[in-house]
Amino acid sequence: METINRETLQADLDAFDISEELGFLLEEPLTNLPDYYRVWLDLANNLTHLTESRKLRDLVHKMPVLSPHLLSNYRELRLAHLALGFITMGYVWQEGEHAPAQILPKALALPYWLVSCRLGLPAILTYADSVLANWKLRDPTGDMKIGNMDLIFSFPGGESCRGFFIVSLLVEMAASSGLMGALEVMHAMKISDLIGIQNGLVKVTQSLKKMKETFKLIHNHVDPTVFHGTLRIFVSGWRDNPMLPRGLLYEGVSTEPILLSGGSAAQSSAIQCFDALLCTQHEDETRAFLTRMRDYMPPAHRQLIETLSAPPSLRDFILSCSSSDICQAYNSCVSALVDLRNYHLNTVTKYIIVPGTHSYAMGCPLRGVGAGLNTTGTGGSNLLVFLKSVRNTTEKALILERPSVSRKTGK
Repeated sequence: METINRETLQADLDAFDISEELGFLLEEPLTNLPDYYRVWLDLANNLTHLTESRKLRDLVHKMPVLSPHLLSNYRELRLAHLALGFITMGYVWQEGEHAPAQILPKALALPYWLVSCRLGLPAILTYADSVLANWKLRDPTGDMKIGNMDLIFSFPGGESCRGFFIVSLLVEMAASSGLMGALEVMHAMKISDLIGIQNGLVKVTQSLKKMKETFKLIHNHVDPTVFHGTLRIFVSGWRDNPMLPRGLLYEGVSTEPILLSGGSAAQSSAIQCFDALLCTQHEDETRAFLTRMRDYMPPAHRQLIETLSAPPSLRDFILSCSSSDICQAYNSCVSALVDLRNYHLNTVTKYIIVPGTHSYAMGCPLRGVGAGLNTTGTGGSNLLVFLKSVRNTTEKALILERPSVSRKTGK
């Protein structure tokens, strides 16, 4: 590390719960809990079979109300949150998108709520669960490559389900060096170390390019029809969802239904960190949605976004100094983020808009309320409008001219 000593770096990694190699991924997730929780793991491990055979709801109704007090460490809590999240999504959507459960039984709702409170996460399956904490190696001595990776828990959708979550995980892993670069930039700015800022920005740019390349794997591993028709339903939430307009009642927790968004790439802490670093100014509605998505991230990851968002702003710093090299490094970084967002936009069209339009034309509209809802993201946003908006505002962060000396002095 050129600009940040090992001690400072380690303090950041600990404070923000980052792994140097894996970024925001949970390192070595557990796959087992104390025996007392056997029923949770049995249901989660067999979720695909139980939802496809329509047996899950009956088994949940027979489940005892277990106390989460025996969960003694962070990894156990994350596995419990993941298992209960998968069971919840299976329970709600077992009968398909037209007949969601309106009430989550106490045996599921109460422990899930208590585990969520301890983690600072909401009681719904988040991106931090299904992508960051839902992986294991087939050969523990082998590499973290797609052929050697598996999910801990899975939804119906077979290889497309595995492919979707594992490719998303590998994209997050590609972000790890960019997060290190962002930390370098943050510390270099404090001491006005221009070389340090430039080097950090180069790392972020390379990382964003690697994320885009990794994302391309999705076309080999995820079938658009399976993703749209099967998997997507199971990651849908109960906020801005016409099939559950009032939300979901968590029995034993609240007397009113609760509104929560489904897992979405908008919950990726890494992307929001890069936005914060590059000072992307999203439009009001989009910004409000992205800020709300931070509530679905582990608190330490949320904290890094807030730290990177705090003044002084990197963009203002670059505008105030006359180095064209650092301005170019910043612009390369912004362009790489625009490219990634463009690629995401095109992929969403292939996996959601096109199959959605096709299914509507064939007489089976998603969620039963017309073709417009094929454009709604699992997080509840209007997908294309949202993705075009974030892409366009990212582009606006570009510094279009080399800052002049008079600008530097403010004359």
